[in-house]
Amino acid sequence: MARIVFVYGLISGLVVIGGIIATVVLNGDTPHGNVWLGYLIMLLGLSLVLVGVKQYRDQVRGGVIGFLPALGVGLAIAVLASLAYVAAWEAYLAATDYAFMDQYVSATLQARRAEGLTGEAYKALERDLAEMAVNYRSPVFRLPMTFIEIFPVGVLVALVSAGLLRNSRFLPAKSRS
Repeated sequence: MARIVFVYGLISGLVVIGGIIATVVLNGDTPHGNVWLGYLIMLLGLSLVLVGVKQYRDQVRGGVIGFLPALGVGLAIAVLASLAYVAAWEAYLAATDYAFMDQYVSATLQARRAEGLTGEAYKALERDLAEMAVNYRSPVFRLPMTFIEIFPVGVLVALVSAGLLRNSRFLPAKSRS
């Protein structure tokens, strides 16, 4: 089981971080880009949870698995994928001299100003973003925040995977004739 969790967790995390970094690089000075695209990339990468749980069901459990064991394997893969995402994001931040948050704040303020936000509401947003930028400098704040970006998606995929794969007729194991 550990090998399956390790392999699928790392591959899933690498797929997600590769996609997210590609969107950040391609978006240039608008680092927050399309949020829905980011979550779609996470969902695509975390689809490997289903593949990993299926492999565990078919190769280790003889084609049969209950909901809770399937959920456990799925969550383990999601945790590892999320940790890989956090580690890769930290490496990306270090490689870019931690410029992401300053770019994010600047782009957000610019976008909101273009939408017509002015006066006290704009100043409140500016204060909130400045506070968030200060907090983001601390790994104690940044690491859990980064983990929480992806892990709930992994939980959802693990729940769906466990629900589907507990039925041995769903994507049945190929018989070895």
